[in-house]
Amino acid sequence: MSNGEQIWSHVDTLSEDFCGLADRVWETPELNYNEKRSSAEHLAMLEAQGFKTTSGVAGLPTAVMGEAGEGGPVIAILGEYDALPGLSQEHGVAEKRPIENGGNGHGCGHNLLGSASMLAAAAVKDWLAANNIKGRVRYYGCPAEEGGSAKGFMVRDGVFDDVDIAICWHPAPFAGVNKPISLACNELIFTFHGRASHAAASPELGRSALDAVELMSVGVNYMREHMPSTARIHYAVIDSGGVAPNVVQPRAVVRYLVRDRELPAMQSLVRRVEKIAEGAALMTETRVESKIVSGDANLIGNTPLEALMHQCLERLGPPEFDEADRAFAREIQSTLSQEDIEAAYKRFGLKPRLDVPLCDSITPLDAGDGTHVGSTDVGTVSWVVPTVQMRGATYAIGTPGHSWQLVAQGKMPVAHKGMTHAAKVMAATVTELFTDPAKINEAKADFKERLSDRPFINPIPDDCEPELPETDRKAAPE
Repeated sequence: MSNGEQIWSHVDTLSEDFCGLADRVWETPELNYNEKRSSAEHLAMLEAQGFKTTSGVAGLPTAVMGEAGEGGPVIAILGEYDALPGLSQEHGVAEKRPIENGGNGHGCGHNLLGSASMLAAAAVKDWLAANNIKGRVRYYGCPAEEGGSAKGFMVRDGVFDDVDIAICWHPAPFAGVNKPISLACNELIFTFHGRASHAAASPELGRSALDAVELMSVGVNYMREHMPSTARIHYAVIDSGGVAPNVVQPRAVVRYLVRDRELPAMQSLVRRVEKIAEGAALMTETRVESKIVSGDANLIGNTPLEALMHQCLERLGPPEFDEADRAFAREIQSTLSQEDIEAAYKRFGLKPRLDVPLCDSITPLDAGDGTHVGSTDVGTVSWVVPTVQMRGATYAIGTPGHSWQLVAQGKMPVAHKGMTHAAKVMAATVTELFTDPAKINEAKADFKERLSDRPFINPIPDDCEPELPETDRKAAPE
């Protein structure tokens, strides 16, 4: 681990500028594929740091890439910068106080995620040059993680085909190597077409698309009794067909998110949901169209990379928070329930310590039972290149993801210290790989063995297109 102190110094030198980047992205929260200002900030920072840059990666207008170094292995560090709807919140206050009613907010910490990943890449760039080491480091600015599956489209486009190792992280209440478990998923839109009529004078002439949506929901709910315990299905009616009850709704649209632990099981469940939609259309004499709009594969672990990253974490130790940090974290915790706090510990396989507001230790490797997980498009990357991910402590223990409380902490000193800590761990992991190529070979051997009997089928089919804004869709090349 001889490179640790040197690369950490490079991170510290650059940290202030990248905390500023994180704050600017926090201040302009943008949703899936609309991250125009955020991606522009990332591109400008890459150029300022001397990276060779590419914009519009994989045909995605808000995806960017920066590369530095020459020859040798290619190691990618992945970043994100998309926000969430309805989570607008003032910074630094422990009460719900939206900046804009109904506005967006960084409720998953992606303002920190992308900034720390680029900070790590910039530190590695400087370290490679200072030590005259062959190798290339890339920063991938990936949009639309929150339901847009941009990395899956990037995988489909071959963006990672020449990458040897992929590194990433995610904000969390604790610091540790991410247990490589996530849910494969597909998001689908079902559009039912019926026939309008006067609901009182001529109901027999109508065929209600809304009835079909409701019957589909009933069918899926009955199916829940007969699907694996690892599976999850969620839905939202995004067009109920109008607001006039005296008009039979001729069109209705529902969006489904189907998840399971493994790709084949998830894809089998999708087919069952599609059959239920067809049955609902048959019962109502309507017509249904379905299309997949996004999809993520489940994470594939890599034991050598996870062990290496954990070693870097233990050598660095936990983030150094002070009493002011802990005081504000306690204010945030006062808005939470004891159940929220205990759930955070349970998710990481730790014994609850209700008097501790912030992370003060490194989570043991392989901690947690993997039962409280969601989906991530990092999973799709992990099927095509050896991948490792860490969790970095950036907020009060117990803070729910996708909450106003998380947004309120996104520019606090805790967030800045946590993202810098994560950058140091990722950068140290990369330098160890560059200085000892045998570790890269070990990771590749592990990767090859895990997938030897598991063929990869990208959950994003070839005919699926990203849900770009209309202006970008028109501008995209044929």
